[in-house]
Amino acid sequence: MGVNIRFLPDDITVHAEPGEPLLKVAERAGIAIPTGCLMGSCHACEVEIDGEETVCSCISSVPMGRSSLTVNLFFDPTW
Repeated sequence: MGVNIRFLPDDITVHAEPGEPLLKVAERAGIAIPTGCLMGSCHACEVEIDGEETVCSCISSVPMGRSSLTVNLFFDPTW
C-alpha cells in the first residue's frame, strides 16, 4: 500500500512507498529540495510535514501507516 505525497507550494502529488527517502521521492516528482551536507546536520533540506513537524528530507523516509502526506517546502534565501 502506497502513500500519496503532496508537495507544496508547487501542488504536485506523487505516489510513494513507505520507507522511500523523501528526497528521492521529491526528485522523482521533479521537485528540487536544496541540500547541503546530506547527513541532516546542516538542515538545508528541511521540510514541513502536514503543517506540524519539521524534518530533514535527506535522512527522512515516507512513514508507514499513512495514505497521504503533505510536504511543504520552504526555502532559505541564504542557501
